[in-house]
Amino acid sequence: MGALSINEVRKAYNGTEILKGINLEIEKGELLILVGPSGCGKSTLLSMIAGLDTVTSGEIRIGNRVVNDLSPKDRDIAMVFQSYALYPTMTVRENISFGLEIRKVPKDERVKIVDRVAQTLQIGPLLDRKPSQLSGGQRQRVAMGRAIARNPSLFLFDEPLSNLDAKLRVELRTEIKLLHQRMGTTIVYVTHDQIEAMTLGDKIAVMRAGEVQQFGTPREIYGNPANLFVAGFIGSPSMNFITARIEPLGDGCGVRLEHEAYRYLFPIANGEQALKAWCGKEVIFGIRPEQITHRVESDVGAPHRHTATLPVRLTEPTGPDTLVLVPLNGKEITCRIHPEHARAPGENIELMFDLSKAVYFDPKTELRIA
Repeated sequence: MGALSINEVRKAYNGTEILKGINLEIEKGELLILVGPSGCGKSTLLSMIAGLDTVTSGEIRIGNRVVNDLSPKDRDIAMVFQSYALYPTMTVRENISFGLEIRKVPKDERVKIVDRVAQTLQIGPLLDRKPSQLSGGQRQRVAMGRAIARNPSLFLFDEPLSNLDAKLRVELRTEIKLLHQRMGTTIVYVTHDQIEAMTLGDKIAVMRAGEVQQFGTPREIYGNPANLFVAGFIGSPSMNFITARIEPLGDGCGVRLEHEAYRYLFPIANGEQALKAWCGKEVIFGIRPEQITHRVESDVGAPHRHTATLPVRLTEPTGPDTLVLVPLNGKEITCRIHPEHARAPGENIELMFDLSKAVYFDPKTELRIA
């Protein structure tokens, strides 16, 4: 039995189904990310796990207990909100210990727990301040400290970093990951930020319109997306999607890529058997920016590596890389190039395509073909 099991969970409001049969399970100590665009149902699902919302049908288990009908206080959970939800008239010390006091934890034990939590989160110097005297990042640490002090079986994080600036989000994201590694806690974490999802999660559930589109490890989700939505949602910059024709090539088949006088037929690297049925038809060819780079002499002739010359439309320096936009099959696609090899707009650039991890989708169903 996992630390959290969600079985065929559905939620409807006034006859409108918001969650459509959710099935997820994580083991003790795992960090599950619920990620997806606004309105996909991830916060509703978190509220149902917390007991703040009811389940229309299905079953939620925390440990070996079905918790559908249990109140939040009986579920052995702690929640961290994006709004911090600190008591403004209490000091940091009082905010962290308040829940312990309600549970009638002896005073000397409360002091030890608060000191331990403060040391873990490095907020010792803040214990006698009130929330109004803290920065956003400090307040979020305190909110996390209050949850940690309870030592629950399950932590729930509801977009805890969304109110912070970009630099602070990165810092606290690292702290949350380190904290999870040190404490081995079980966490369900809601976010709309796919970078947070990839960097924090042991498991990711990508949600859309009340359904889980794909559930797996970050590597599985990134490398083997189940459909067009998952492939486009996970990854920054996002995957290039190119409408392309599959054509016969020798005993197999290839994918046709072209721009004006430049025409290429690259051999299919993966899923050739599945794609043979698509010969003469159009598919959505998906390839990530890092799989299109500058020509590397040592890789010329390597399996699944193919070169193509295309004109540069736009360059976007990012520091360690330069993103180069080039036209292909009537679309602008993004390539990730070493700055030394980038070319100015209007110039031609010789690119190297790595088709070993390219993916193909059905244009109608948007499901993965190969």
